[in-house]
Amino acid sequence: MSAGDGSGEWTTLGDPTRARIVRMIRDSPEGRTLVGRLADGLGLRQPTISHHMKELTARGIVLRQPEGRRVWYSLDPRNAERVDALLGDETAGSGVELDVSRIVLALAERYRGTFGRETIERYVTESHDLLAASNPTTLIGSRTAAFATVRLDALARSAAPRGPVPEVLFVCVENAGRSQLAAGILRQLAGDRVLVRTAGSAPAGAVRTTIVTALDEIGVSLGGEFPKPLTDEAVRAADVVVTMGCGDACPVYPGRRYLDWDLEDPVGKPLETVRRLRDDIEGRVRELLAELTAA
Repeated sequence: MSAGDGSGEWTTLGDPTRARIVRMIRDSPEGRTLVGRLADGLGLRQPTISHHMKELTARGIVLRQPEGRRVWYSLDPRNAERVDALLGDETAGSGVELDVSRIVLALAERYRGTFGRETIERYVTESHDLLAASNPTTLIGSRTAAFATVRLDALARSAAPRGPVPEVLFVCVENAGRSQLAAGILRQLAGDRVLVRTAGSAPAGAVRTTIVTALDEIGVSLGGEFPKPLTDEAVRAADVVVTMGCGDACPVYPGRRYLDWDLEDPVGKPLETVRRLRDDIEGRVRELLAELTAA
């Protein structure tokens, strides 16, 4: 894995698809597996799995072992213990002994001149507690670092004069379906023209597999996105807040534009229904992007 502050492994295993891939390899009876098996198990295309395997191999998380025409993948034993700590054990608790000081040290370097160590430490601790309350077992170490970073970025933006790049916050109940679809599509379409964040009033543990699949079908990756609790600084940093079935959970502040999209909840729905929802959301996102770029 990458040396230094550990941000590489946070990013790599913060991706929900890569985390599931690594967990499947770790839990496979042979201790190794093939791309085809991973694709079947996750319901994804083999080229998609191969793309993730290249990143996991480059980070030293998995080993590539050609045998004739087959290529097997196994966890790199040199980093197996660290991977176990980051992934946790979904049946018996996280197994993570969170190194808060290391996360704080990395973020103190990142935000030097912007936030003091006490502020960073408070946000790291709060972020861990918020995530642990909603989902105490999955990727708590990597997600704590990522969530604290998102919150500190939002805090810095909310305190600064509004710049030329607008920010959109998508909020749904679990932050595992509708808001992730909208955010993924907007990021793909807008590039660096729009900042995009998501949150949930009652976040789930992971983005739903059907959502990942529906986005993958149109060439959109979630990257390291995962369900995050709704926080005050996220709303304050946004120029546009789009809510999707989360009721009155979102605080209202002057100067923000609030939109409420009445969309079907994808929980428990088949992939065909999620595809229709995805296409509906894409149309709405395109309209919103046109308004933002025109403004």
